[in-house]
Amino acid sequence: MAVNLKVCFLCCQAALTPLRQSGDGRVINIASVSGLVGAIGLSHYAASKAGVVGFTKSLAREVAPFGITANAVAPGIFETGQALQNFPEAALRVYKSQVPLGRLGQPDDLTELVVFLASPGAAYITGQVYSVNGGYTMQ
Repeated sequence: MAVNLKVCFLCCQAALTPLRQSGDGRVINIASVSGLVGAIGLSHYAASKAGVVGFTKSLAREVAPFGITANAVAPGIFETGQALQNFPEAALRVYKSQVPLGRLGQPDDLTELVVFLASPGAAYITGQVYSVNGGYTMQ
């Protein structure tokens, strides 16, 4: 909770004073697919990331009058050192088998979305959560 939710809150709190003064700005928080669908054995992590989702949506409503948008990105499992260290190989195989694109995400899979959300082109997008997971949460 301290790292995933409290730090998110504190960073936003610190950024909002200058953003409000400028009358423009973008907040992009990092949630997780676990915060959207839960995760066996990771209820504490899922709860913290679900908190980021709720916080971001509430923040979007609060800061909209100042011309600020707030959105979240909720990645699935990405091929990073931390993920490879934290998840057993068998668990990663099962996850990949449930992803329609059949692979873990790569850090570059998030780049363009985050750049877009930070751009003037996203000025009318707020309170949204973008799940980047190769179709894992597709319904």
